[in-house]
Amino acid sequence: MNQCELCAYYAYDEEYEEYYCSVDMDEDDYGRLMNSKHSSCPYFRDGDEYKVVKHQL
Repeated sequence: MNQCELCAYYAYDEEYEEYYCSVDMDEDDYGRLMNSKHSSCPYFRDGDEYKVVKHQL
């Protein structure tokens, strides 16, 4: 399992029948992300709703 599968921005497109990253990035942002030496995505947001609710309590 990769980090994208756990991300809140990982969305399913029914028309193309595939998952994609729904972060609103421009071309420059995408280029920096692809050429980055860092292994983690700066846009990652945990999509686990239970973890979010637990944190709020």
